[in-house]
Amino acid sequence: MIITTNREKTFSVGKYLVSPLTTLTPAGTYAPSVSIRSGQGRSTHDRVYRFVARFGTRADACRYAAQQGLNWLRDGAPQPLSPITV
Repeated sequence: MIITTNREKTFSVGKYLVSPLTTLTPAGTYAPSVSIRSGQGRSTHDRVYRFVARFGTRADACRYAAQQGLNWLRDGAPQPLSPITV
């Protein structure tokens, strides 16, 4: 069985590019995941999060992935390090 992951509509939030992803599972449900990318060229950094939740429709899985990406940017994005003074 071939499992295909679909990249849904990508959107920008500040310096981040958020790409919701959906995968049709063998059980017939949709598994959400999200890619959060920053930087460009050789300094690109990409985080991909996969979620346990499953959905009956691709649209619901996409909405969940997009919301989780936005939540991560709001609550969990790393803050720039402050310079250390000695």
